[in-house]
Amino acid sequence: MLKRKPINILSILAVVLLAICSFFVTIPWWMYLLVFITWFLMTLLGSFLIRWNFHYTSIHSNKNIPNNCIALTFDDGPDPIFTPQVLELLKHYNAKATFFCIGHKIEQHPELLNAILENGHTVGNHTYSHSKSFGFYGTARVQQELQRTTDLVKKLTDKKMNLYRPAFGVTNPNIKKAVQELGLHSIGWNVRSLDTTPRNEAMVLLRITSKVTKGDIVLLHDTSAKTVAVLERLLLFLQEKKLQSVTVDQLLQLNAYV
Repeated sequence: MLKRKPINILSILAVVLLAICSFFVTIPWWMYLLVFITWFLMTLLGSFLIRWNFHYTSIHSNKNIPNNCIALTFDDGPDPIFTPQVLELLKHYNAKATFFCIGHKIEQHPELLNAILENGHTVGNHTYSHSKSFGFYGTARVQQELQRTTDLVKKLTDKKMNLYRPAFGVTNPNIKKAVQELGLHSIGWNVRSLDTTPRNEAMVLLRITSKVTKGDIVLLHDTSAKTVAVLERLLLFLQEKKLQSVTVDQLLQLNAYV
């Protein structure tokens, strides 16, 4: 995949080359603009497409795992209505999952955080506010958001989270620096359910079942009745295919807490 540093170097070299050529021939202004637009679009796409690992490396799967395991992950909770339903389904099918929780929601529903852990699941950091402006935060503010959620979970459970799921899947140099300074593992996905889009239950389920194989990380959200309905059918599908859902730290052989 394309990386930020090579793209920056190539863009600078292109500008320098154009500048040198301008001493010998006339270089139209739009060629400089074309270089800038190309650089900008690549950087923009790299910031929003987490699987590119454009700014820094996130872990998206583990195809080398010997067992028939996958990892179901749930973002944006805990939710007082839907998280308990998700936990009940997971328990019924003897499946484990990872919940990337938002800090301010944990504050509102600490009992759900405890329920997640008591059922043998893993919790990870999904920022404190999950603000739509998160991608525009400076390094200090990103670090403050992550540290606030880490400290909150540590206070409630005595567990210091080691896993981070980028809000909206957005990455950039400021987030990279904050994640590195805090020593977190950035966890992505390679099967995106799109359960937060207008797609109906059948479409979301098909999107997952048509792709999922051993070692995959599936992105879901414990925030809607649609996802709960999809999950019930998905767990049955996994059972039939002899695919076991485990926590993401187990799939990736990482420590969930430090």
